Amino acid sequence: MNQRRTSQKICMVIAVVCYLAAVICGIAAFYLDGEVNPPVIASLMASVVFFIGSGIVLHVIATVNMPDLKLRR
Repeated sequence: MNQRRTSQKICMVIAVVCYLAAVICGIAAFYLDGEVNPPVIASLMASVVFFIGSGIVLHVIATVNMPDLKLRR
């Protein structure tokens, strides 16, 4: 039986938040394209890459079948 631990469920929630943050930063960069300085747009697009990368890593951690690493006597 493949049960998820509490930490894996938390990782999945944080991954979804990262994906949403990436979408929000992308939309903000698109709408603010002509109104703000180019470094602001560059930082928003860098945030998109960061949030997508973080979301992928956390998503993999949340979905992998983690072994039981408890020490038994």
